[in-house]
Amino acid sequence: MYSTRLASASLLALSIALAGCGQEDAAKPSTEATTPAVSTSTETAKTANTFDSQAASAVVSHYADMALAVFEDALTSAKTLQASIDALLAEPTQANLDAARSAWIAARKPYMQSEVFRFGNAVVDDWEGQLNAWPLDEGLIDYVASEYQHALGNPGASANIIANPQLSLGDQTLDLAKLTPELLAELNELGGSEANVATGYHAIEFLLWGQDLNGSNPGAGERPATDFAQDENCSNQHCARRAEYLKTVTALLVSDLEYMVGQWQQGQADNYRATLLGETPEQGLRKMLFGMGSLSLGELAGERMKVALEANSTEDEHDCFSDNTHNSHFFNAKGIRNVYLGEYQRIDGSSVKGASLSELVKASNAEADQKLQNELANTETALQKLVDSANNGTHFDQLIAAGNDQGNAIVTESIQALVAQTSGIEAAAAAIGITELNPDTADHQF
Repeated sequence: MYSTRLASASLLALSIALAGCGQEDAAKPSTEATTPAVSTSTETAKTANTFDSQAASAVVSHYADMALAVFEDALTSAKTLQASIDALLAEPTQANLDAARSAWIAARKPYMQSEVFRFGNAVVDDWEGQLNAWPLDEGLIDYVASEYQHALGNPGASANIIANPQLSLGDQTLDLAKLTPELLAELNELGGSEANVATGYHAIEFLLWGQDLNGSNPGAGERPATDFAQDENCSNQHCARRAEYLKTVTALLVSDLEYMVGQWQQGQADNYRATLLGETPEQGLRKMLFGMGSLSLGELAGERMKVALEANSTEDEHDCFSDNTHNSHFFNAKGIRNVYLGEYQRIDGSSVKGASLSELVKASNAEADQKLQNELANTETALQKLVDSANNGTHFDQLIAAGNDQGNAIVTESIQALVAQTSGIEAAAAAIGITELNPDTADHQF
């Protein structure tokens, strides 16, 4: 699905250079950064695993425990979101719309920390597109502004499922009268276009906020609560159908998360957790490190930040309708740090903590462990600046605007920190004998 799949490529993350290729030619601050080359004085001699197998097994087992906790929290928060949406649909007031929006933002916190379990774990990668594919052509789902610019060649860009009980596509006519979870899932990538996203967090986000028509100016989407009114107060037509769509797509989100929780539960012989723990410890460690590096570099630094910055494109920001992008980026990076340190703070305030990659690397090469810990902390500091900026009224879509040198520099600093962090992940892997990690770059040049 759109912006969710990465192609493997060899990486030694040494430097990053970003060149402006956005909507207008504007002077940009220098974005070139050099990440110190990984020291090979100790690593090159390590051609075999240097970890204790029993300790490594404990690390992988705790990794599965953390995955279960994160997905359980994602499910719990999605159910809270579902309850808030039910309240909105029962009584479509501004207060209830605001509450549903707040519940959506809260639900993103654990989910974004779950994405570090992608890439190495096929069960997550094959599943996540239905929950988090983006950007989407919102004209597939509902009404849009007349000046809306959709993906070129997308046959579903103006389908407006909410307004139309059937859809003609080529020589086919699709029956959309009853909006079921199965139907909405089948409409993803309609007509072969990855921009057709009918399900997941971003479809719900669009239905709660509507389009953000502010460009690089302040402000998020401003959908009125009356878009869900079931009487004469209905705005923008088709309110009953819009409510049905929102209720259905939210039910699918909850169902999808229930499935993934089941994949990580203990005591089941045929789920993914059992498969993972049945593999060699080395394979488990490689999956952990590969997921960390691929989310860090190709996905977060590349697809979610570099693309938007280079093109000065608000359409390429992750949570574009709600202006919640800063939080999504921050908690993506938090997930990477969680896996390395073996700790996760649950939404109820409790902590999950156990055997960690950090301890395993430290036992073999304390310098490599400290280097990566420092880089993870530097990344968190850099991404905290995105959060602080948003909290002070300047969101990610404003930071990436052409001509905003100061804002561009804040985003660039985050990208550079993620690139350096990925080098540290590779060094940590090498320290325990896991070589040629090759995190995904998503075909970006770093």
